[in-house]
Parts: sequence; C-alpha cells; structure tokens
Amino acid sequence: MQTAVIAILAYALGSFSFAVFVSKAMGLPDPRSYGSKNPGATNVLRSGSKFVAVLTLLGDTGKGALAVVLTVIYTGESAIAGYDAPIAGAMALLGHLYPVFHGFRGGKGVATAAGVLLAIHWLLGLGTLATFGIIVAFFRMVSLASIVSALFAVYWSWFLFQWAPVTPAVAAIALLVIWRHRENMARILKGAEPRLGAKKA
Repeated sequence: MQTAVIAILAYALGSFSFAVFVSKAMGLPDPRSYGSKNPGATNVLRSGSKFVAVLTLLGDTGKGALAVVLTVIYTGESAIAGYDAPIAGAMALLGHLYPVFHGFRGGKGVATAAGVLLAIHWLLGLGTLATFGIIVAFFRMVSLASIVSALFAVYWSWFLFQWAPVTPAVAAIALLVIWRHRENMARILKGAEPRLGAKKA
C-alpha cells in the first residue's frame, strides 16, 4: 500500500508542468501552442525568454529530484537498494510525460530524468550528463544526446550498482525517454533532424 501511495503522489508531482505554469505567470504563450509544442525548457526558449526557459529547466529537474529525496526521507530506504525511491522517480517522469493536469500532453522528460538520476546518486547523474554533453558537442543534436544518454544511464547504473533494485528502474526511465523521442529517431535516421546552430531553410 505504501509503495502505491508513493507512486501516485510522485506521478501527481511530475504532472505539474513548469513550462505551462511559468509561461502563463510571465504572460507568455502556452508552450504547447508553438514550436515543437513540447512543454519543456528547449521549446520555452523559442519564446525568446531565457529566464523562463531556465526556470522551466530548474523546475522540471527539481521535481524529479524531489520525488526521490522525499521518498528517501519518508521511508528511510536507500535510493539504490530500496524500491520506493526509484519507483517514485520513474513515476514522476511518467507524470511529466503524460500529466493528468494537462490532458496527458507532456514534455520529453530529459530534465526530469536527470533530476531523478542525480537524486538517486550523484555519480549516476554525472555520468549520464557527461554522456549527454559529449554527444551534443560532437553531433550538435539534443535529441540524439537524449537517446544515447538514456541508454548509457542503464550502463552507468549497472556499472555502479550492478543488479541493485535501482537498475531496473533506471532501465524503465530510459525506455520512457527513448519512447518520447521516437519521432526524433525517425528524423535522425532520415537525416532530417535539426542540429544546434543550424540555420533554418
């Protein structure tokens, strides 16, 4: 019962869309109405407000981390060896991807997943973020970096913790992120995915 309640509360926390609420509070259009129509920091940046984009990034990252940290505090279980904290992190990500408060139209989950991984263990989060940064630097594609770093998150979890309960949860998180990038994957394969700094035709 405890695990089910934690999962529901974590999903509700993840369902809070910072992109939507902060944009509305700052008098900006709904991020689901322009650009990629994705309520995340990258799309919010297209509004022209770096400040709101940064707030969105911090909020999305923070809610993922908060779901894990609050669960650890409440249960007293390790985020690595216990079950509740990894489940809470995965459910917070699910809430971000398919938010009940916003018609199940959510973001792609990269920032929220990063917050979850950093809260589980800083080395897990750092290794995944380093992978992300390397791919962006070489290929200048955020979507590709998101997909590759999601895969490497599973590797880093196994490398650090082997088959501790956290590793299956990280695998679930990776699958969710990759699933939300399936359209980007199709464009990457076609050579049609835009790169950072590239001019639009």
